[in-house]
Amino acid sequence: MNTDNQQERLQITEEFKWFLAGLIEGEGSLCISLKQHPSARFGYYIDPEFFIYQHKSARELLERAKEFFGTGRIFPKPGNEDVLVFRISARRSILEKVIPFFEKYMKYSSKTKKENFRVFKEVTLALENGEHKTLQGTLRIVELVYSTNHAGKQRKRSKEEVIGRILRDYTPNSESDSEKI
Repeated sequence: MNTDNQQERLQITEEFKWFLAGLIEGEGSLCISLKQHPSARFGYYIDPEFFIYQHKSARELLERAKEFFGTGRIFPKPGNEDVLVFRISARRSILEKVIPFFEKYMKYSSKTKKENFRVFKEVTLALENGEHKTLQGTLRIVELVYSTNHAGKQRKRSKEEVIGRILRDYTPNSESDSEKI
């Protein structure tokens, strides 16, 4: 490939990144799932996830997003198979690919999306730093999670129910246990 073709590809790639930013603004979402699970230390897994939704007729857009990010999965949306979902749920990919993309290309997002991204990034970094391994860290992360999505009104469980479950199942053996966990 000659230099002219390489330059053309780079310019198209840059244009695509800005196009992808617009697609994400309209059809994308950042989500932090709280998944109740008996083997989780405090009763819940905390999973940051990134999604883009498209009608199945525009699958190629999701394929290009998957190719660009170099990771993720495309599948039919449960309950509406005419809609496809591109999802990245691997924390490493979120840290290395999604967060840097948002920082560079989502500059013109709505105020709400910017705030949701700020919380999403803070939670993802807290998980990466192991904060979820302590009771206080888990409670702080849950508070952050419920600060998005209209104060958690769209969630299956209320914040009080989740915190109550975390505290109910937590029985330290000594005062220092909260630091060890």
